[in-house]
Amino acid sequence: MGIVKIHDELHDDLRNASQAMSRSINAQAEYWLRLGMLAELNPQLTYPELTRLLLKHPQASLQELLKHVS
Repeated sequence: MGIVKIHDELHDDLRNASQAMSRSINAQAEYWLRLGMLAELNPQLTYPELTRLLLKHPQASLQELLKHVS
């Protein structure tokens, strides 16, 4: 586990999103990181397809998720 430094404005966005989505700030950051990494590695997938993948495999690592991409 490490510390990631982000701009104050992004941290404010993260805090607002975490409240709106009923997640902790860390959980929201992890969600955005996982979603962003999947989107970069799978540009052919839409946002709904990516979110369905995350919902089907909530505890999967990035490598495990990539195995489920068709």
